[in-house]
Amino acid sequence: MATFLYKLGRLAFRRRHFVALIWVALLTLAGVGAASAPPAGNSSFSIPGTEAQKAFDLLEQRFPGASADGATARVVFKAPSGEKMTDAGNKATVEKTVDELSDGSEVASVADPYTGNAVSKDGTIAYASVKYDVSGMELEESTKDALEDAAQQARDAGLTVEVGGDALQAVPETGATEVIGIAVAAVVLVITFGSLVAAGLPLLTALIGVGIGVSSITALASALELGSTTSILAMMIGLAVGIDYALFIVSRYRAELAEGREREEAAGRAVGTAGSAVVFAGLTVVIALVGLAVVNIPMLTKMGIAAAGTVAIAVLIALTMIPALLGYAGRRVKPAGAKGKRLGRSRKGEPKPDAPKPDQPAGQPKANLGTRWASFVVRRPLAVLLLGVIGLGAAAVPATSLELGLPDDGSQPTSTTQRRAYDLLSEGFGPGFNGPLMVVVDAKGSDAPKDAFSDVAGKIEGLDGVVAVTPPAPNKGGDTATITVVPDSKPSSVQTEDLVHAIRDAGGDIEAKTGAETLVTGSTAMNIDVSEKLNDALVPYLVLVVGLAFLLLIVVFRSILVPLKAALGFLLSVMAALGAVVAVFQWGWLSGLMGVEETGPVMSMMPIFMVGVVFGLAMDYEVFLVTRMREAYVHGEKPNQAVVTGFKHGARVVTAAAVIMMAVFAGFIGSSESMVKMIGFGLAIAVFFDAFVVRMAIVPAVLALLGKKAWWLPKWLDRALPNVDVEGEGLRTGDERGSGPDEDRELVRA
Repeated sequence: MATFLYKLGRLAFRRRHFVALIWVALLTLAGVGAASAPPAGNSSFSIPGTEAQKAFDLLEQRFPGASADGATARVVFKAPSGEKMTDAGNKATVEKTVDELSDGSEVASVADPYTGNAVSKDGTIAYASVKYDVSGMELEESTKDALEDAAQQARDAGLTVEVGGDALQAVPETGATEVIGIAVAAVVLVITFGSLVAAGLPLLTALIGVGIGVSSITALASALELGSTTSILAMMIGLAVGIDYALFIVSRYRAELAEGREREEAAGRAVGTAGSAVVFAGLTVVIALVGLAVVNIPMLTKMGIAAAGTVAIAVLIALTMIPALLGYAGRRVKPAGAKGKRLGRSRKGEPKPDAPKPDQPAGQPKANLGTRWASFVVRRPLAVLLLGVIGLGAAAVPATSLELGLPDDGSQPTSTTQRRAYDLLSEGFGPGFNGPLMVVVDAKGSDAPKDAFSDVAGKIEGLDGVVAVTPPAPNKGGDTATITVVPDSKPSSVQTEDLVHAIRDAGGDIEAKTGAETLVTGSTAMNIDVSEKLNDALVPYLVLVVGLAFLLLIVVFRSILVPLKAALGFLLSVMAALGAVVAVFQWGWLSGLMGVEETGPVMSMMPIFMVGVVFGLAMDYEVFLVTRMREAYVHGEKPNQAVVTGFKHGARVVTAAAVIMMAVFAGFIGSSESMVKMIGFGLAIAVFFDAFVVRMAIVPAVLALLGKKAWWLPKWLDRALPNVDVEGEGLRTGDERGSGPDEDRELVRA
């Protein structure tokens, strides 16, 4: 591996014009494809294997032309204080609004509140249901404008009017904080490298990689039914790993220059060593993201594959375009420890980076912060280990009260018309009105379909927690009917979930009696099924992803205990991150600072998505930091010395990489989409826990306690495993192999 990448790095350095031309051509091609692609429609949300999806599919078969996936809107009216919606003037205003809404070319139907029993008992609130032929993302702007204009005219007449449903669904915005995140990354790179040119290379390559990835997703969005969230998440992860991967290779290149190597040779060695770590780190991220397909939710699978594709592009760019750009930069990229004159004083007259200070003992190298920290940890490993584990355990405590659900209009900010419509409907018709259940009765196998429909309706009316049950509405064939059930609890409550299960249990008894099958669907039931499906898939997903990555890390580190320690550390960091998510988004701690206007259940896919993404990113730092330790150990250093050496060369860069990744993820907290906001915060805090607590404290403490046992591998397994040479042993000359390292020996007191 190291030899192949070494040759690739040198080739890209020499043929830099050709390499740059290829990537610019790919970016142009992807950009043209995105610009000429048709606009993306609404991403289909299906949950194969669930009862809610089975009922939805049955509705499309038995009720053709009903536009089951069409957009909906509820125009909610509230009378002025002291008046009722049944007053003549208010009634005339509503009827005029209904007539205006019916004129739209994309409108399938509009239900008049006064003929559809859609006026509250106290007469103060009414609503008109609007059904469209196309999905919310496919509605023309003129149709949305007509809906808003009709509502505004009713407001001008003196009524309070709000619009709920997905007809006014907007593409999520990330906000200015995303740009701030990239700016923070740029500042960190400048501080790390002390050079504008060196700092600009990772940013440039990351932006090119993300540009290719996101443009490709946009070009394919319509054909593959990719939602807008897919490209945002791909951008989020692609930016973070793209900057980090390039950062590690540029840093290693500068270290090779500091050892006196020619620039082409330094580029080859940087790609051969740090590039090997990039390949395996990228593989762990790709495995984790593609593994989301195990959940068998197409939307989640598409999101994972799209993000994995962006990560793969980031790896390829880091291995090829970075050495090419280093060739263009020439002497403007300085060796490690040397800063350009624009960002610091001239180095003339100053000691060389590795030269001892005047008051420093001769023969002892200058100890940087990473070296001093690692030396402290290997002297006090047990105390550091206990402190780190207890701290993460305390952060994970809120996760014990985790509540899962999918966002609806009730989780929208109170400033939105959707949320205000939600609150008005709850006020007038009860909290369960915002999450009605649709019961589908399939009586095709029944001898008396009408009797079966009546039996189901009667059985449901007798259940606890039911406010209203509409009469069965059969299809033209008379073999299938729909029944709407209004619970007395809000959609995301445990009581509503219990009612769904109670209806399904009652349906089993009715089927045995009449031969009619009863299915529960609707957005509320579908949300419940999604949550249960995600919970059921979490353990198999963990086993698959962690298992595959464990095998991969055994090959990289040629050790059993190091990959095991990496996996256990990941579990600590992801649980602590989930605890932080619960504290902010469910309990409301620091919610104002994070821009969370409404607390509630954590998004159902958050745990499994965090497990996948955080595991991949956590293994990045594990690979980058521990391969340096492995490299030192293989080249002759004692275990504790290898830990210190790994920190000496890797701690500064890993710290910079973690800060950059946190900044990029935190930039998405400003998104208007609650799911993107929650994921941005969760990933940012997870990177903090994993990089600074697990990898920087717990990992060296465990390695110091294990000593040589950390690198133990059964001989039979050692012979069976392929030699991928991540340490770059094959690149060392005879003189390098003959001279043993003696750095840091006096800094380690093991």
